[in-house]
This record gives sequence, C-alpha cells and structure tokens, in this order.
Amino acid sequence: MRSSHPRSAAVAALVATALATGLLAGSADAAEGAVSADPIRIHDIQGTTRISPLNGKPVTDVEGIVTGVRTYGSRGFWIQDPDADDNDATSEGVFVFTNAVPTVAVGDAVKVSGTVGEYIPGGLTSGNQSVTQISKPTVTVVSSGNALPEATAINEYTVPAEYAPAGDPAAGGSINGLTLEPARYALDHYESLEGMNVKIGTSRVVGATDPYAELWVTVKGWENTAKRGGTVYGSYESQNTGRLQIQQLAPLAQQPFPVANVGDRLTGTTEGPLDFNQFGGYTLVARTLGTVKAGTLAPEKTKPQAEQELAVATYNVENLDPTDPQEKFDALAKAVVENLASPDVLALEEIQDDNGAKNDGTVSAEQTLTKFTAAISAAGGPAYQWRTVNPEDKKDGGEPGGNIRQVFLFNPARVSFTERAPGDAVTATGVTKVNGKAALSHSPGRVDPANPAWADSRKPLAGEFVFRGKTVFVIANHFGSKGGDEGLTSHHQPPVRSSEAKRLQQAQAVNGFVKQILAEDKNANVLVLGDINDFEFSATTDALADGGALYPAIKSLPKAERYSYVYQGNAQVLDQILTSPAIKKFTYDSVHINAEFSAQNSDHDPQVLRFRP
Repeated sequence: MRSSHPRSAAVAALVATALATGLLAGSADAAEGAVSADPIRIHDIQGTTRISPLNGKPVTDVEGIVTGVRTYGSRGFWIQDPDADDNDATSEGVFVFTNAVPTVAVGDAVKVSGTVGEYIPGGLTSGNQSVTQISKPTVTVVSSGNALPEATAINEYTVPAEYAPAGDPAAGGSINGLTLEPARYALDHYESLEGMNVKIGTSRVVGATDPYAELWVTVKGWENTAKRGGTVYGSYESQNTGRLQIQQLAPLAQQPFPVANVGDRLTGTTEGPLDFNQFGGYTLVARTLGTVKAGTLAPEKTKPQAEQELAVATYNVENLDPTDPQEKFDALAKAVVENLASPDVLALEEIQDDNGAKNDGTVSAEQTLTKFTAAISAAGGPAYQWRTVNPEDKKDGGEPGGNIRQVFLFNPARVSFTERAPGDAVTATGVTKVNGKAALSHSPGRVDPANPAWADSRKPLAGEFVFRGKTVFVIANHFGSKGGDEGLTSHHQPPVRSSEAKRLQQAQAVNGFVKQILAEDKNANVLVLGDINDFEFSATTDALADGGALYPAIKSLPKAERYSYVYQGNAQVLDQILTSPAIKKFTYDSVHINAEFSAQNSDHDPQVLRFRP
C-alpha cells in the first residue's frame, strides 16, 4: 500500500459519476464543477484502468513534483503527487508532453494545466498500450529544490508471477478496460506505476546494450534462467515477468550509456520514472543509473567434428554484401573457423546480391560469396565452394534491393555436392529415384517456389550432398519474419501474432516436401535448417515436424540452453536444425557468439549438428 489520501475515493467517485453523466464532455469548467470540492489529482487522471477516465478532457492546476526531464525524443517531464491515495491501482505519476525542450528542473513543484490524452507509441495498429499524458501544457513553477517522492521499489517480491489477465472478449481481447490488479498480474503492476519514480537494486543483465542505448535486466534472478545468464522464453506462458528495459535520461553526449553483455550485473540503485515505449514496453528511464559490473561471458566454440561425423551448420549473417566493411567479412569468417570449427556444410541466410541494397536489378551474389569464402580461407578455414539459386529481383522480401537468399557452403575435401539439373528461381525441384534411391530432380533447387506461402519471402533451397558414400538432403530456409506481431506488453492478451499464419503455410510446404523424400526412402538422411523465425514450441515447428517427418534437434538440449536470439531480454529460439527419423544419434550445439553480446557480427547465433550418416 502507498500512503493514504482519504479524499481520493470521493474524488474518483465524483469523476466517475461526472463521466457517466457526460458532465466532463468538453470544458475545464465542467470538470472542475463536477469535483468542485477537490482539484484534479494525478491519481484521478490515471484512474484504475489503462485508459484515463479524463481522456480527452482539459485539466487545470494539476500539482506534482518533477521527477525526470527528457530533452530528446519524446520531450517532456514527469510529475508525481507526493500525497498518494490508498488505491494501489492508481498511479501517482504522469508524463507531461511539451514537444519543445522542457524548462522545468527535477525537484520543481509545479502546477500543470492541459489536455489529458492517451498516446500510443507505434500507433493504433501496433497493439501497444498507451501512455497517459498531459499535452499542450501550461506550467507554473511553484517552488524548486523539493525532495522527490520516495521511489517505489520494483523487485522479485513486488512483481507478481502471473504475467497478464486474459483480454476482454467483448473488447476484442483488449485489457484496456479491465480494472488493474497490481498484486496479481505483472503487467498490471507495471501499469499501476506508469509515470512514477521507481527504483531497482542490483540486477542481472539479460539483454545486452543495443545501438539505441538501452539494455534489459531482470529483477527476478531465478526466473527461467539460461545457462549463460539470460532469461529463457520457453513457452507462450513464460513471458518472464521480471524483465525491465533500462534507458537513461541524460543525453549521450553528456553521459555515455554503459556497455553491458548478458550475465553482467547492473549494480547499486537505478532510479527514475517508469515509461512505456514501442520498443520494449515498460522502461525505467534512469535519472540515477547503476554501475555495470562485467561478468565472464565469452563467445562459445563448438567441438570439432570427428573424422566420420558430418557437421552441418546454419548461420544468418545479417544482410551480408560486398559494400560491408572487410572487418565484418573477417569477423564472420573467423567465427566460421574458430567458433563453428569449419563445418562440412554451412547454410547461410541473408546473403545479399553483389551491390547490396542498391536497387538496380542485380541478383547475382557471386562477389558477396567470393569475398566471404576468401575471408574464410584467410582465417585458416577450408576452401569452401558454394551453391545457390539466384532469386527473382525484388520477389523474396528482405531489405529492398538486397535480394537476400540462402546459400550452401561446403568443404569439398570432406563432402561432395551432387549437381543435378540446377534449378532457377521459378522452377520447383521434385523428388525422383536414381539407381533405386531418392534423389532431387534439381540440385540445387527451390522447394515449391510458386506456392503463395513464399510470396515476398525467401524460397527454400534444397541440395543433395554425399558424405563417405551416403546421401544427405539439406533444405535451407529463411521463413517469414515476425514483423507485424504485437509485443508481449500488447493491450491484447494474448498478443496477436499475425505473422504466424504465413510461417505455418511455409512449414507445411517444407514438411510436405520432406514427406515426398521419405516416401521414396524412409531411411533418407534429411536436414531442414535455417532461420525459421519461430520458437521450438510454436505451431510453425509443430507443422515442420508433422507426422514424425522431422525432429527439432534443439529440443535435445536442456531448456536452459535452448536459444539462438535475444529479444527484449528474452533468450529464444529462431534458428533451428530438424532431422529426419534416420538420423537417430547426433550432437547439437547452439553456438552462442552474438545474441548475448553488445558487440555483434550478426544478431543470430549459429547452430551446428554433428552425426554419422
């Protein structure tokens, strides 16, 4: 409970009555008339739901102490009423949007008149919750140098274990109209503190510092802990309630933001207003920022394959093209050799054409691959050869003009590629028999490229390899992205994941193709791999595995090691390798070299599988 303010219940009741009877429908006079006994307080503006009961209404002389001033981005300041009510559902803080650089200072006691509104970061279609704010303000500074309201602690004891209430079916699944239950739901707890001065103590970093000067911590050090210090997103019900985004109020020119990796600790007290933004939801915008204490995390190195083991890997190299600095090529190449132990077959995603994002019709990636394979050789790796199918211009999504595609690299000293009537962008490879064994009609070839599932998306690349006399089919994928999906902090609960529909169709297409191979030879060695852009527990993965055609090999790892990507402090699976039933024994490694680190060569971690065909 925050400290009691006996007038609040009466004020809230009067405001609610005024709203219900339309008395607040247009003027400050009406608003004041409805609650003439008491001025409007911040908790009256915030109310007990996510939407202010005074949304769209003018307010006059709202009092508070300035707890934070933001001079960049969404410019404005936060004020907080030091005389809290007795309702934990109502926040005592609010953001005042000035547009221009604010002229107030932290510690000022102010009176603010303006219009109450609900600003939705990212826009109405984003699904994001809104920020209650006062806009078009007139500000009067009453006094300066005042003590700030005591910061409310956010920690493992205050944040509930349950993430969010189920959305109201009558409101399209929205939780906006539901009365907040801050002692029951984490999202309600954070919302009840929106705009208030809050603090955290020493907390583990679970999302590395990004280029936008922000990082993620968890205030629940025990919650779904990853082996290397992160927090694992292992199901749709494991949202990880302790995650919190950290930014700073000070401009970067004045105070550089600390560089942190997963597993580091943000020590001491971090204190400031609790904001909400489109790139992570609830964010502590630090007026006082703790100190980063570095951990011992280092990039992993996988075990080299044995002589009789075939090592197959997948790596999203993040829009690699010849205009990238040589340093990027060299760093990626070094990772292939030193961290991935020079796999025999390496499926690459996001290889761009020869002039990158320049949109001039170029589709060849010859220069990109020449530069990359040369860098691998220079790093002490094998003289990889490559096979790919160039896409049609502007038909496969990704960065406009980049024409990303999947590519096979293979070490000819260890494995051979069976070239069979190489396909083009629009020709589907099929399954046939050669000498009584399953074979591809086109190798390399594309899987079902005319299927609408692949519209404006990367088509799967299939190839036939031979290792120690055994044929291995490899299908490299880059499924549709999660673009357009709502975040975990959406006002829809559960959030709308609209991108899943396309990936489900893509998974069904690949699963059907694998079943064609297995129908010709149930003992065929088939590997489906790549940036699947979906979790190991998703409907996408289930569709890939349908009928026992494939097994998601990452499920062979302990849950604390199942991740290839870190997003908003959640370590999660996007990159996968799936095996056909004949591949009964294998070793699998999600090689953590990027996702946990502030310095990245890609935002994905590569995956490696070793087995004996």
